[in-house]
Amino acid sequence: MKNRNTLLFLMAALAGATIGRAQSHASCANLRNLKIAGVEITNAVEVAAGAAIPPSYPPYTGRLPAHCRVEGVIHRRKGVGGEEFGIGFALALPENWNGDFMMQGGGGANGVINYPTGAGYAGNQPGLDRGFVVASTDTGHKAKTGIFDFSFTRDQQAYLDFAYLADAEVAAVAKQIISRYYRKPSAYSYFVGCSTGGREGMILSQRYPGVFNGIVVGDPAMRTGFSNLAISQWIPTVYNAAAPKDASGRPEISKLLTPGQRNLFMDALMKKCDGLDGVVDGMILNPLGCHFDPAALSCKAGQTQGCIAPKTIAAIKKAFGGPKLPDGTPVYPGFLYDAGIAPTRGFPGLLTMGPRGLFGPYPTGTTIDVAKLALRASQPLVDSTATNLSTFSADGSKLIFFHGDSDPWFSPLDTLEYYQSMAAANGGLEQVENWSRFFFVPGMSHCGGGPSLDHFDMLTAIVNWVEKGAPPERVIATGRAFPGRSRPLCPYPEHAQYKGSGNTDDAANFICER
Repeated sequence: MKNRNTLLFLMAALAGATIGRAQSHASCANLRNLKIAGVEITNAVEVAAGAAIPPSYPPYTGRLPAHCRVEGVIHRRKGVGGEEFGIGFALALPENWNGDFMMQGGGGANGVINYPTGAGYAGNQPGLDRGFVVASTDTGHKAKTGIFDFSFTRDQQAYLDFAYLADAEVAAVAKQIISRYYRKPSAYSYFVGCSTGGREGMILSQRYPGVFNGIVVGDPAMRTGFSNLAISQWIPTVYNAAAPKDASGRPEISKLLTPGQRNLFMDALMKKCDGLDGVVDGMILNPLGCHFDPAALSCKAGQTQGCIAPKTIAAIKKAFGGPKLPDGTPVYPGFLYDAGIAPTRGFPGLLTMGPRGLFGPYPTGTTIDVAKLALRASQPLVDSTATNLSTFSADGSKLIFFHGDSDPWFSPLDTLEYYQSMAAANGGLEQVENWSRFFFVPGMSHCGGGPSLDHFDMLTAIVNWVEKGAPPERVIATGRAFPGRSRPLCPYPEHAQYKGSGNTDDAANFICER
Protein backbone atom coordinates (compact mmCIF):
# COMPACT_ATOMS: atom_id res chain seq x y z
CA MET A 1 0.00 0.00 0.00
CA LYS A 2 1.37 3.41 -0.91
CA ASN A 3 0.81 6.43 1.30
CA ARG A 4 2.87 9.58 1.08
CA ASN A 5 0.67 11.36 3.63
CA THR A 6 0.91 8.90 6.49
CA LEU A 7 1.33 11.55 9.17
CA LEU A 8 -1.58 13.56 7.83
CA PHE A 9 -3.80 10.49 7.73
CA LEU A 10 -2.88 9.51 11.29
CA MET A 11 -3.62 13.00 12.56
CA ALA A 12 -6.95 13.05 10.72
CA ALA A 13 -7.83 9.62 12.08
CA LEU A 14 -7.06 10.68 15.65
CA ALA A 15 -9.10 13.85 15.25
CA GLY A 16 -12.01 11.91 13.79
CA ALA A 17 -11.93 9.40 16.60
CA THR A 18 -12.98 12.07 19.09
CA ILE A 19 -16.34 12.47 17.33
CA GLY A 20 -17.71 9.24 18.71
CA ARG A 21 -16.05 5.87 19.12
CA ALA A 22 -19.33 3.97 19.11
CA GLN A 23 -20.08 4.93 15.51
CA SER A 24 -18.62 3.07 12.53
CA HIS A 25 -18.00 6.43 10.90
CA ALA A 26 -18.34 10.13 11.63
CA SER A 27 -21.43 12.22 10.96
CA CYS A 28 -22.04 13.04 7.31
CA ALA A 29 -23.49 16.45 8.11
CA ASN A 30 -20.46 17.32 10.23
CA LEU A 31 -18.25 17.03 7.17
CA ARG A 32 -19.64 20.42 6.10
CA ASN A 33 -17.46 21.91 8.83
CA LEU A 34 -14.32 20.05 7.77
CA LYS A 35 -11.34 22.37 7.37
CA ILE A 36 -8.77 21.56 4.70
CA ALA A 37 -6.47 24.27 3.34
CA GLY A 38 -7.70 25.57 -0.01
CA VAL A 39 -10.90 23.50 0.12
CA GLU A 40 -14.53 24.52 0.59
CA ILE A 41 -17.00 21.80 1.52
CA THR A 42 -20.21 23.13 -0.01
CA ASN A 43 -22.54 20.28 0.96
CA ALA A 44 -22.62 16.96 2.78
CA VAL A 45 -25.85 15.00 2.81
CA GLU A 46 -27.02 11.48 3.56
CA VAL A 47 -28.45 9.68 0.51
CA ALA A 48 -30.84 6.86 1.33
CA ALA A 49 -30.44 3.40 -0.11
CA GLY A 50 -32.34 2.97 -3.37
CA ALA A 51 -32.46 6.68 -4.19
CA ALA A 52 -32.54 7.53 -7.88
CA ILE A 53 -29.65 9.51 -9.31
CA PRO A 54 -29.70 12.12 -12.09
CA PRO A 55 -28.44 11.20 -15.57
CA SER A 56 -24.65 11.27 -15.60
CA TYR A 57 -21.53 9.77 -17.11
CA PRO A 58 -20.74 6.90 -17.00
CA PRO A 59 -24.44 6.09 -17.54
CA TYR A 60 -26.13 4.18 -14.73
CA THR A 61 -29.88 3.88 -14.18
CA GLY A 62 -29.92 1.52 -11.22
CA ARG A 63 -30.29 2.26 -7.53
CA LEU A 64 -27.39 2.85 -5.19
CA PRO A 65 -26.66 1.96 -1.56
CA ALA A 66 -26.90 4.36 1.33
CA HIS A 67 -24.04 6.82 1.23
CA CYS A 68 -22.86 10.25 2.28
CA ARG A 69 -22.45 12.59 -0.69
CA VAL A 70 -19.92 15.36 -0.18
CA GLU A 71 -19.48 18.25 -2.59
CA GLY A 72 -16.74 20.84 -2.61
CA VAL A 73 -14.43 23.19 -4.48
CA ILE A 74 -10.65 23.30 -4.39
CA HIS A 75 -8.85 26.64 -4.96
CA ARG A 76 -11.88 28.75 -5.81
CA ARG A 77 -10.73 31.92 -7.56
CA LYS A 78 -11.49 34.62 -10.10
CA GLY A 79 -9.80 34.08 -13.43
CA VAL A 80 -9.70 35.62 -16.89
CA GLY A 81 -12.58 38.02 -17.47
CA GLY A 82 -13.63 37.78 -13.83
CA GLU A 83 -14.97 34.25 -14.39
CA GLU A 84 -15.10 32.00 -11.34
CA PHE A 85 -12.96 28.90 -11.46
CA GLY A 86 -12.16 26.13 -9.04
CA ILE A 87 -11.84 22.35 -9.03
CA GLY A 88 -15.30 21.08 -8.24
CA PHE A 89 -15.66 17.55 -6.90
CA ALA A 90 -18.14 15.08 -5.48
CA LEU A 91 -17.42 12.17 -3.17
CA ALA A 92 -19.74 9.29 -2.30
CA LEU A 93 -18.89 7.55 0.97
CA PRO A 94 -20.91 4.32 1.33
CA GLU A 95 -22.46 3.14 4.59
CA ASN A 96 -20.80 -0.25 4.08
CA TRP A 97 -17.27 0.70 3.07
CA ASN A 98 -14.95 -1.96 1.65
CA GLY A 99 -11.87 -0.01 2.70
CA ASP A 100 -10.86 1.13 -0.82
CA PHE A 101 -11.12 4.34 -2.84
CA MET A 102 -11.74 4.77 -6.55
CA MET A 103 -12.00 7.75 -8.86
CA GLN A 104 -13.90 7.89 -12.13
CA GLY A 105 -12.51 9.80 -15.09
CA GLY A 106 -14.27 12.45 -17.12
CA GLY A 107 -15.15 12.89 -20.79
CA GLY A 108 -14.78 15.46 -23.54
CA ALA A 109 -13.68 18.78 -22.09
CA ASN A 110 -15.10 17.86 -18.69
CA GLY A 111 -16.69 20.85 -16.91
CA VAL A 112 -19.35 18.67 -15.26
CA ILE A 113 -19.33 16.87 -11.91
CA ASN A 114 -20.89 13.53 -12.73
CA TYR A 115 -22.48 11.47 -9.99
CA PRO A 116 -19.73 9.39 -8.38
CA THR A 117 -21.20 5.93 -8.96
CA GLY A 118 -18.08 4.15 -10.21
CA ALA A 119 -20.20 2.51 -12.92
CA GLY A 120 -17.74 2.70 -15.80
CA TYR A 121 -16.44 -0.69 -17.00
CA ALA A 122 -17.45 -2.30 -13.72
CA GLY A 123 -19.71 -4.95 -15.23
CA ASN A 124 -23.11 -5.23 -13.56
CA GLN A 125 -22.16 -3.69 -10.22
CA PRO A 126 -20.83 -0.13 -9.92
CA GLY A 127 -18.00 0.65 -7.57
CA LEU A 128 -20.16 2.49 -5.05
CA ASP A 129 -22.46 -0.51 -4.76
CA ARG A 130 -19.43 -2.69 -4.10
CA GLY A 131 -18.44 -0.52 -1.17
CA PHE A 132 -15.83 1.75 -2.77
CA VAL A 133 -15.67 5.40 -1.88
CA VAL A 134 -16.03 7.05 -5.31
CA ALA A 135 -14.91 10.51 -6.44
CA SER A 136 -15.58 12.59 -9.56
CA THR A 137 -14.53 16.08 -10.65
CA ASP A 138 -15.10 18.77 -13.28
CA THR A 139 -11.28 19.26 -13.38
CA GLY A 140 -11.48 22.97 -12.64
CA HIS A 141 -14.16 24.67 -14.74
CA LYS A 142 -17.86 24.70 -15.58
CA ALA A 143 -19.01 23.81 -19.08
CA LYS A 144 -21.34 26.36 -20.65
CA THR A 145 -22.18 24.92 -24.06
CA GLY A 146 -21.76 21.17 -23.70
CA ILE A 147 -19.08 18.56 -23.17
CA PHE A 148 -16.82 19.99 -25.88
CA ASP A 149 -16.73 23.53 -24.48
CA PHE A 150 -13.02 24.38 -24.41
CA SER A 151 -13.51 28.11 -23.82
CA PHE A 152 -11.99 27.68 -20.35
CA THR A 153 -8.54 27.20 -21.88
CA ARG A 154 -8.11 30.95 -22.20
CA ASP A 155 -7.44 30.90 -18.44
CA GLN A 156 -3.97 29.46 -17.86
CA GLN A 157 -4.66 27.88 -14.47
CA ALA A 158 -7.92 26.35 -15.66
CA TYR A 159 -6.07 24.80 -18.58
CA LEU A 160 -3.37 23.44 -16.27
CA ASP A 161 -6.00 21.96 -13.97
CA PHE A 162 -7.70 20.20 -16.89
CA ALA A 163 -4.41 19.11 -18.44
CA TYR A 164 -2.95 17.32 -15.45
CA LEU A 165 -3.38 18.90 -12.00
CA ALA A 166 -7.01 18.44 -10.95
CA ASP A 167 -7.33 14.67 -10.59
CA ALA A 168 -4.35 14.34 -8.28
CA GLU A 169 -5.59 17.27 -6.18
CA VAL A 170 -9.05 15.76 -5.84
CA ALA A 171 -7.57 12.39 -4.94
CA ALA A 172 -5.51 13.96 -2.15
CA VAL A 173 -8.54 15.78 -0.72
CA ALA A 174 -10.72 12.68 -1.06
CA LYS A 175 -8.20 10.63 0.92
CA GLN A 176 -8.23 13.19 3.71
CA ILE A 177 -12.02 13.15 3.86
CA ILE A 178 -12.03 9.35 3.87
CA SER A 179 -9.60 9.29 6.76
CA ARG A 180 -11.66 11.77 8.75
CA TYR A 181 -15.01 10.11 8.01
CA TYR A 182 -14.06 6.47 8.59
CA ARG A 183 -11.22 7.20 11.05
CA LYS A 184 -8.69 5.31 8.95
CA PRO A 185 -7.12 5.76 5.52
CA SER A 186 -8.15 3.83 2.44
CA ALA A 187 -6.20 0.63 1.87
CA TYR A 188 -5.99 0.84 -1.93
CA SER A 189 -6.82 3.48 -4.52
CA TYR A 190 -8.04 2.98 -8.10
CA PHE A 191 -8.77 5.12 -11.16
CA VAL A 192 -11.02 4.09 -14.08
CA GLY A 193 -11.65 6.26 -17.14
CA CYS A 194 -12.29 6.28 -20.88
CA SER A 195 -11.54 8.87 -23.58
CA THR A 196 -10.58 12.03 -21.64
CA GLY A 197 -10.79 9.83 -18.56
CA GLY A 198 -8.37 7.42 -20.22
CA ARG A 199 -5.94 10.27 -20.86
CA GLU A 200 -6.31 11.29 -17.22
CA GLY A 201 -5.42 7.77 -16.11
CA MET A 202 -2.27 7.85 -18.24
CA ILE A 203 -1.33 11.28 -16.85
CA LEU A 204 -1.69 9.95 -13.31
CA SER A 205 0.55 6.95 -14.01
CA GLN A 206 3.17 9.18 -15.67
CA ARG A 207 3.17 12.33 -13.51
CA TYR A 208 1.75 11.14 -10.18
CA PRO A 209 3.00 7.56 -9.80
CA GLY A 210 2.29 7.41 -6.07
CA VAL A 211 -1.41 8.34 -6.07
CA PHE A 212 -3.19 5.21 -7.36
CA ASN A 213 -2.44 1.52 -6.91
CA GLY A 214 -4.42 0.50 -9.99
CA ILE A 215 -5.42 2.42 -13.12
CA VAL A 216 -7.72 1.40 -15.99
CA VAL A 217 -7.27 3.37 -19.23
CA GLY A 218 -9.87 3.10 -22.01
CA ASP A 219 -9.75 4.60 -25.54
CA PRO A 220 -7.45 7.38 -24.30
CA ALA A 221 -7.47 10.86 -25.81
CA MET A 222 -3.72 10.67 -25.40
CA ARG A 223 -2.75 12.85 -28.38
CA THR A 224 -5.89 14.85 -29.13
CA GLY A 225 -4.22 17.28 -31.51
CA PHE A 226 -2.89 14.47 -33.69
CA SER A 227 -6.12 12.47 -33.64
CA ASN A 228 -8.01 15.61 -34.67
CA LEU A 229 -5.53 16.07 -37.50
CA ALA A 230 -6.38 12.54 -38.62
CA ILE A 231 -10.16 12.56 -38.34
CA SER A 232 -10.98 16.23 -38.86
CA GLN A 233 -8.43 17.10 -41.54
CA TRP A 234 -6.64 14.16 -43.15
CA ILE A 235 -9.46 11.67 -43.70
CA PRO A 236 -12.10 14.15 -44.93
CA THR A 237 -9.62 15.88 -47.20
CA VAL A 238 -8.56 12.56 -48.72
CA TYR A 239 -12.21 11.58 -49.15
CA ASN A 240 -13.04 14.95 -50.71
CA ALA A 241 -10.56 14.33 -53.48
CA ALA A 242 -12.48 11.21 -54.55
CA ALA A 243 -16.06 12.20 -53.63
CA PRO A 244 -18.63 13.32 -56.22
CA LYS A 245 -19.20 17.06 -56.49
CA ASP A 246 -22.43 19.02 -56.15
CA ALA A 247 -23.64 21.62 -58.68
CA SER A 248 -21.29 24.23 -57.24
CA GLY A 249 -18.29 21.92 -57.42
CA ARG A 250 -18.10 21.22 -53.68
CA PRO A 251 -17.31 17.61 -52.70
CA GLU A 252 -20.13 15.61 -51.14
CA ILE A 253 -18.23 13.50 -48.65
CA SER A 254 -21.30 11.56 -47.55
CA LYS A 255 -21.64 10.22 -51.09
CA LEU A 256 -18.12 8.80 -51.35
CA LEU A 257 -19.73 5.35 -51.18
CA THR A 258 -23.30 4.37 -51.95
CA PRO A 259 -25.01 2.14 -49.38
CA GLY A 260 -24.57 -0.76 -51.79
CA GLN A 261 -20.85 -0.11 -52.17
CA ARG A 262 -20.46 0.15 -48.41
CA ASN A 263 -22.14 -3.21 -48.01
CA LEU A 264 -19.90 -4.65 -50.71
CA PHE A 265 -16.85 -3.34 -48.87
CA MET A 266 -17.93 -4.72 -45.50
CA ASP A 267 -18.90 -8.09 -46.98
CA ALA A 268 -15.43 -8.44 -48.49
CA LEU A 269 -13.75 -7.38 -45.25
CA MET A 270 -15.73 -9.81 -43.12
CA LYS A 271 -15.22 -12.64 -45.61
CA LYS A 272 -11.47 -12.06 -45.35
CA CYS A 273 -11.12 -11.60 -41.58
CA ASP A 274 -14.24 -12.74 -39.68
CA GLY A 275 -13.32 -16.42 -39.67
CA LEU A 276 -9.68 -15.97 -38.62
CA ASP A 277 -10.69 -16.78 -35.02
CA GLY A 278 -12.36 -20.03 -36.05
CA VAL A 279 -15.95 -18.74 -36.13
CA VAL A 280 -17.89 -16.65 -38.65
CA ASP A 281 -19.91 -14.50 -36.26
CA GLY A 282 -19.84 -10.88 -37.43
CA MET A 283 -16.77 -10.08 -35.30
CA ILE A 284 -13.05 -9.81 -36.03
CA LEU A 285 -11.34 -11.17 -32.94
CA ASN A 286 -7.86 -11.19 -34.46
CA PRO A 287 -7.43 -7.57 -35.62
CA LEU A 288 -3.67 -7.67 -36.12
CA GLY A 289 -4.04 -10.84 -38.18
CA CYS A 290 -6.54 -9.17 -40.52
CA HIS A 291 -4.60 -8.33 -43.68
CA PHE A 292 -7.45 -6.94 -45.75
CA ASP A 293 -6.57 -4.99 -48.88
CA PRO A 294 -9.45 -2.93 -50.32
CA ALA A 295 -7.68 -3.00 -53.68
CA ALA A 296 -9.30 -6.38 -54.26
CA LEU A 297 -12.58 -4.48 -54.78
CA SER A 298 -11.20 -2.01 -57.32
CA CYS A 299 -13.02 -2.08 -60.67
CA LYS A 300 -11.05 -3.49 -63.55
CA ALA A 301 -11.20 -2.05 -67.05
CA GLY A 302 -14.80 -2.22 -68.32
CA GLN A 303 -16.16 -3.48 -64.97
CA THR A 304 -19.09 -1.53 -63.50
CA GLN A 305 -20.83 -3.98 -61.15
CA GLY A 306 -19.63 -5.63 -57.96
CA CYS A 307 -16.68 -3.28 -57.61
CA ILE A 308 -15.70 0.22 -56.48
CA ALA A 309 -13.97 2.93 -58.52
CA PRO A 310 -10.16 2.76 -58.24
CA LYS A 311 -9.89 6.38 -57.05
CA THR A 312 -12.38 5.69 -54.25
CA ILE A 313 -10.49 2.59 -53.17
CA ALA A 314 -7.24 4.54 -53.22
CA ALA A 315 -8.82 7.26 -51.06
CA ILE A 316 -10.06 4.75 -48.47
CA LYS A 317 -6.65 3.09 -48.25
CA LYS A 318 -4.94 6.46 -47.91
CA ALA A 319 -7.43 7.65 -45.29
CA PHE A 320 -7.18 4.51 -43.14
CA GLY A 321 -3.39 4.60 -43.48
CA GLY A 322 -3.25 7.77 -41.38
CA PRO A 323 -1.73 11.19 -42.06
CA LYS A 324 1.78 11.21 -43.48
CA LEU A 325 4.38 13.78 -44.40
CA PRO A 326 5.25 14.16 -48.09
CA ASP A 327 8.16 11.74 -47.67
CA GLY A 328 5.80 9.08 -46.29
CA THR A 329 6.68 9.52 -42.61
CA PRO A 330 3.55 8.86 -40.52
CA VAL A 331 2.51 11.49 -37.98
CA TYR A 332 -0.37 9.44 -36.54
CA PRO A 333 -1.07 5.70 -36.88
CA GLY A 334 -3.68 4.42 -39.26
CA PHE A 335 -6.97 2.80 -38.27
CA LEU A 336 -8.02 -0.84 -38.21
CA TYR A 337 -10.36 -2.37 -40.78
CA ASP A 338 -12.96 -3.71 -38.37
CA ALA A 339 -16.60 -4.76 -38.17
CA GLY A 340 -17.65 -1.38 -36.72
CA ILE A 341 -16.31 1.04 -39.33
CA ALA A 342 -19.59 1.35 -41.26
CA PRO A 343 -22.38 2.20 -38.74
CA THR A 344 -24.27 5.42 -39.40
CA ARG A 345 -25.84 5.78 -35.93
CA GLY A 346 -24.14 6.69 -32.68
CA PHE A 347 -20.56 7.47 -33.58
CA PRO A 348 -20.45 7.21 -37.40
CA GLY A 349 -17.74 4.84 -38.55
CA LEU A 350 -14.80 6.05 -40.60
CA LEU A 351 -16.40 4.54 -43.70
CA THR A 352 -19.62 6.55 -43.23
CA MET A 353 -18.60 10.16 -42.69
CA GLY A 354 -21.46 12.61 -42.89
CA PRO A 355 -21.24 16.28 -43.91
CA ARG A 356 -20.34 17.49 -40.41
CA GLY A 357 -17.26 16.66 -38.36
CA LEU A 358 -16.83 16.24 -34.64
CA PHE A 359 -16.23 19.95 -33.99
CA GLY A 360 -18.00 21.43 -37.00
CA PRO A 361 -18.17 21.03 -40.78
CA TYR A 362 -15.39 19.09 -42.43
CA PRO A 363 -12.99 21.03 -44.65
CA THR A 364 -14.07 21.05 -48.27
CA GLY A 365 -10.60 21.25 -49.80
CA THR A 366 -8.71 18.38 -51.41
CA THR A 367 -5.22 19.10 -50.08
CA ILE A 368 -3.71 19.91 -46.70
CA ASP A 369 -0.28 20.79 -45.37
CA VAL A 370 0.30 17.86 -43.00
CA ALA A 371 3.70 19.11 -41.87
CA LYS A 372 2.31 22.48 -40.82
CA LEU A 373 -0.71 20.96 -39.08
CA ALA A 374 1.48 18.41 -37.30
CA LEU A 375 3.58 21.18 -35.77
CA ARG A 376 0.44 22.67 -34.27
CA ALA A 377 -0.93 19.32 -33.15
CA SER A 378 1.52 18.76 -30.32
CA GLN A 379 0.02 19.73 -26.94
CA PRO A 380 2.76 19.03 -24.35
CA LEU A 381 0.67 19.86 -21.28
CA VAL A 382 -2.22 17.58 -22.28
CA ASP A 383 -0.54 14.80 -24.24
CA SER A 384 0.12 11.68 -22.17
CA THR A 385 3.05 10.06 -23.95
CA ALA A 386 5.78 9.72 -21.30
CA THR A 387 6.98 6.12 -21.09
CA ASN A 388 9.20 6.03 -17.97
CA LEU A 389 6.92 4.35 -15.43
CA SER A 390 9.68 2.91 -13.28
CA THR A 391 8.42 4.45 -10.04
CA PHE A 392 4.82 3.50 -10.74
CA SER A 393 5.70 -0.12 -11.45
CA ALA A 394 8.28 -0.43 -8.64
CA ASP A 395 5.57 0.54 -6.15
CA GLY A 396 3.58 -2.53 -7.19
CA SER A 397 0.96 -0.52 -9.09
CA LYS A 398 -0.92 -2.02 -12.05
CA LEU A 399 -2.07 -0.47 -15.32
CA ILE A 400 -4.68 -1.88 -17.72
CA PHE A 401 -5.36 -0.46 -21.19
CA PHE A 402 -8.29 -1.28 -23.47
CA HIS A 403 -9.31 0.20 -26.80
CA GLY A 404 -12.21 -0.35 -29.18
CA ASP A 405 -11.04 -1.64 -32.56
CA SER A 406 -13.61 0.52 -34.39
CA ASP A 407 -12.99 3.74 -32.44
CA PRO A 408 -13.39 6.51 -35.05
CA TRP A 409 -11.89 9.24 -32.83
CA PHE A 410 -8.69 7.81 -31.41
CA SER A 411 -6.88 5.02 -33.20
CA PRO A 412 -6.41 1.83 -31.16
CA LEU A 413 -3.09 1.50 -32.97
CA ASP A 414 -1.91 4.73 -31.33
CA THR A 415 -2.63 3.26 -27.91
CA LEU A 416 -0.93 0.02 -28.94
CA GLU A 417 2.14 1.93 -30.16
CA TYR A 418 2.32 3.73 -26.81
CA TYR A 419 2.03 0.42 -24.98
CA GLN A 420 4.79 -1.09 -27.09
CA SER A 421 7.02 1.97 -26.56
CA MET A 422 6.30 1.96 -22.84
CA ALA A 423 7.17 -1.75 -22.69
CA ALA A 424 10.45 -1.15 -24.52
CA ALA A 425 11.33 1.64 -22.08
CA ASN A 426 10.60 -0.49 -19.02
CA GLY A 427 12.45 -3.74 -19.61
CA GLY A 428 10.50 -5.25 -22.50
CA LEU A 429 7.05 -6.77 -22.89
CA GLU A 430 7.77 -9.89 -20.85
CA GLN A 431 8.73 -7.70 -17.88
CA VAL A 432 5.96 -5.15 -18.34
CA GLU A 433 3.27 -7.84 -18.51
CA ASN A 434 3.87 -8.25 -14.78
CA TRP A 435 2.22 -4.86 -14.16
CA SER A 436 0.53 -3.66 -17.36
CA ARG A 437 -1.63 -5.23 -20.08
CA PHE A 438 -3.43 -4.03 -23.19
CA PHE A 439 -6.75 -5.35 -24.53
CA PHE A 440 -8.31 -4.80 -27.96
CA VAL A 441 -12.13 -4.73 -27.89
CA PRO A 442 -13.38 -6.06 -31.27
CA GLY A 443 -16.09 -4.02 -32.99
CA MET A 444 -16.34 -1.40 -30.25
CA SER A 445 -16.69 2.25 -31.19
CA HIS A 446 -15.51 5.07 -28.93
CA CYS A 447 -15.82 3.81 -25.34
CA GLY A 448 -18.77 1.61 -26.27
CA GLY A 449 -21.32 0.81 -28.96
CA GLY A 450 -20.85 -0.71 -32.38
CA PRO A 451 -21.21 -4.40 -33.35
CA SER A 452 -19.31 -5.37 -30.25
CA LEU A 453 -19.32 -6.94 -26.83
CA ASP A 454 -18.75 -3.71 -24.91
CA HIS A 455 -19.93 -4.74 -21.44
CA PHE A 456 -17.06 -5.97 -19.27
CA ASP A 457 -15.63 -5.65 -15.78
CA MET A 458 -12.18 -4.10 -15.73
CA LEU A 459 -12.68 -2.92 -12.15
CA THR A 460 -12.61 -6.46 -10.80
CA ALA A 461 -9.65 -7.22 -13.08
CA ILE A 462 -7.54 -4.39 -11.68
CA VAL A 463 -8.55 -5.04 -8.06
CA ASN A 464 -7.72 -8.74 -8.29
CA TRP A 465 -4.36 -7.91 -9.81
CA VAL A 466 -3.47 -5.30 -7.17
CA GLU A 467 -4.86 -7.01 -4.08
CA LYS A 468 -4.58 -10.70 -4.95
CA GLY A 469 -1.68 -10.76 -7.36
CA ALA A 470 -3.90 -12.31 -10.05
CA PRO A 471 -3.12 -10.81 -13.48
CA PRO A 472 -6.01 -10.55 -15.98
CA GLU A 473 -5.41 -13.46 -18.33
CA ARG A 474 -8.85 -12.86 -19.92
CA VAL A 475 -11.80 -10.56 -19.29
CA ILE A 476 -15.26 -11.79 -20.26
CA ALA A 477 -17.31 -9.43 -22.42
CA THR A 478 -20.99 -9.37 -23.38
CA GLY A 479 -23.13 -6.76 -25.10
CA ARG A 480 -26.52 -5.75 -26.48
CA ALA A 481 -25.30 -6.09 -30.07
CA PHE A 482 -25.09 -9.87 -29.67
CA PRO A 483 -27.61 -11.06 -27.05
CA GLY A 484 -26.65 -14.30 -25.36
CA ARG A 485 -23.06 -14.19 -26.59
CA SER A 486 -19.86 -13.87 -24.58
CA ARG A 487 -16.24 -13.71 -25.61
CA PRO A 488 -12.94 -13.34 -23.77
CA LEU A 489 -11.00 -10.13 -24.24
CA CYS A 490 -7.38 -11.26 -24.41
CA PRO A 491 -4.24 -9.31 -23.48
CA TYR A 492 -1.94 -8.31 -26.34
CA PRO A 493 -0.35 -10.05 -28.19
CA GLU A 494 -3.00 -12.74 -27.70
CA HIS A 495 -6.44 -12.89 -29.31
CA ALA A 496 -9.55 -15.01 -28.72
CA GLN A 497 -9.64 -18.21 -30.77
CA TYR A 498 -12.42 -20.80 -30.92
CA LYS A 499 -11.31 -24.18 -29.55
CA GLY A 500 -13.12 -26.01 -32.33
CA SER A 501 -15.98 -27.50 -30.33
CA GLY A 502 -18.75 -26.35 -28.04
CA ASN A 503 -21.29 -23.53 -28.14
CA THR A 504 -19.81 -20.66 -30.15
CA ASP A 505 -21.76 -18.15 -28.07
CA ASP A 506 -19.94 -19.20 -24.89
CA ALA A 507 -16.61 -17.60 -23.98
CA ALA A 508 -15.66 -20.83 -22.22
CA ASN A 509 -15.10 -22.37 -25.66
CA PHE A 510 -12.50 -19.77 -26.66
CA ILE A 511 -8.87 -19.61 -25.68
CA CYS A 512 -6.41 -16.73 -25.72
CA GLU A 513 -3.56 -17.52 -28.09
CA ARG A 514 -0.76 -15.71 -29.87
